[in-house]
Parts: sequence; C-alpha cells; structure tokens
Amino acid sequence: MTPPSTQSSPGLAVFLKVSSVAVFTGMAAIVKVVSEVVPAGEVVFFRSLLALPVILIWIWQRGDLREALVPNNIGGHVWRGLFGTGAMACNFAALGLLPLPEVTALGYAAPIFTVIFAAVLLGERIRFVRISAVALGLIGVMIVASPRLSLTADELTAGAQLGAILVLVSCGLRGLVQIHIRTLVKTEHTAAIVFYFSLTSATLGLLTLPFGWVMPDPMTLLLLCLTGLIGGVGQILVTSAYRFGGASMLAPYDYASLIFAIGIGYFFFSEVPTLVMLLGASLVIAGNVLVLWRERQLGLINERARAARQRD
Repeated sequence: MTPPSTQSSPGLAVFLKVSSVAVFTGMAAIVKVVSEVVPAGEVVFFRSLLALPVILIWIWQRGDLREALVPNNIGGHVWRGLFGTGAMACNFAALGLLPLPEVTALGYAAPIFTVIFAAVLLGERIRFVRISAVALGLIGVMIVASPRLSLTADELTAGAQLGAILVLVSCGLRGLVQIHIRTLVKTEHTAAIVFYFSLTSATLGLLTLPFGWVMPDPMTLLLLCLTGLIGGVGQILVTSAYRFGGASMLAPYDYASLIFAIGIGYFFFSEVPTLVMLLGASLVIAGNVLVLWRERQLGLINERARAARQRD
C-alpha cells in the first residue's frame, strides 16, 4: 500500500494546523450551545454523520477511496470507534456543564494519559524526563480541577463536578485512542482510520436514540448540522497539515485552542477564566511540551544511530 505523498512546507503546515484548532474550538462552542437542549448522543450522531460526506469527498479527491473503504483490521476500527466515540460524548456532555476555556484546559491532560498508557499497555520505558513531565501535567490537572472536585461543593456546583469528571474520562479515552492508533497505522491507511471512525461514531450515536433524543427546532437543527460539517472540515485541515509538516513541529500549536476558547468564551458566553485555571493550564502545557521535546530528542538520537549504521 502506497502512502499519500508528502512535502515539506512549514508555513502552510502551521497555517493548516492553527486553522484546524480554530475550527474545532468553534465547533466546541456550537456544541456548548446545543447541549443545553440536545443530549450528547444525539450531538455525536449529527457531528459524525454530517462529517462523512465531507470526508468522503476529500478522500476521493486525494485518490485514497479504495484504501479508505477496504479495511484490513475491522476489529481494530471498532475498538478505535468505541474509545473515540466515548471520548467525544463525554467531552460534549462536559461542554454543557463547564466554561469552554476550562474544558479546553482540562482536555490538555490527554497526552499525559497517552504517556502513562504507553508505559502500562505497550511496555514503553519512561525515564526521568517523561516521569517529570507526567508529574508536572498531573499537578496542573489537579489545580484546574480542584475547585470543581472539592468535597465541600454544594448542589450548585454538582453539575460542574460531573463536568470535570467527564472531561478527565474523555482524556483517558483519548489516551487509549492514541495508543490504539499506534497499532492501527501498521496495517491501515490514514483515510480508512478517519472514515471508519466517523462511520462507527455515527452508528453508536444513533444507538442512543431510545435514551432521550429530542426533536430540535430549526435553529438547533442547523447548528447540529454545522457541527458535522465543521468537524469534517477540521479533520481535513489537521490531516492535511501533517502532510506538510512533522508532528513534533506542529504539536505545540494545539495549545492555541486555549486562546481561541478564552476569546469565544468571553465574547459569546461571558466566561472569564480564573487565575487558578490559567496556572493549572500552564503547568499541563509545560508537561506536554516537555514530552514533545523529549520525543524530538529521542528521534534525533535514533536518526543519528541509523545514519551511523548506514555508513558502517
């Protein structure tokens, strides 16, 4: 199987990556609006179903339609869909309970979970730098979540407690998704992973129909459809970004989402981030950046070792 061609264009890669971050943050804001009247499972269904045509057209234009529609590991796609859909549903439900910047900040814990799961499930060795990064990130998560998870919280904050728990569950599931994708990419084309995730999540979302779907009014229906279309565009943007730039170079731009979330939260939802949230988010970001730096260093070391072996 021949992978899609790639070329180095850092400027274009950064533009596409930041654009995808802005698009996904905008989608989260729309989800926050509709979550006041629509259950999370119904939102997942519309988000996934309406993304499918956009993704299929994009795959067809790339010439990857055959690879996308012929999976080699059906069971792997199902598990990736279960984990990913669970993460999406938890995150969507949390958006109805917490401010957008707070959900965004807590969401940065996902890479920390990925490192932990890589050690536990894949047997990857974690040395001092990664252990320090995980510890720093977890401290940041506890700082952000502590006001919501206080044992003295009253009924007025019970919803916020549940929201914080849902975001952390979503992060754990996203960590499992990343571990699972590491296995999937060995046999599956990227187009197949993108397509079958949307198909699986749409199916799982539809299965929640007996558990309390509502008939949306025309404006809410429009917003639900927009989540799917925008989500599909965002997926295309982020996937295209990695065709023009390396993952280690682009990963730090994920944190631009906090800037977008703060702006959208302030102007559209009158949400003002607290100093505690910003401090905790800074520590989580610092832990993730430390992991990225370590991954980059290890990559350089391995590349030099391969070059030395080739010379020998």
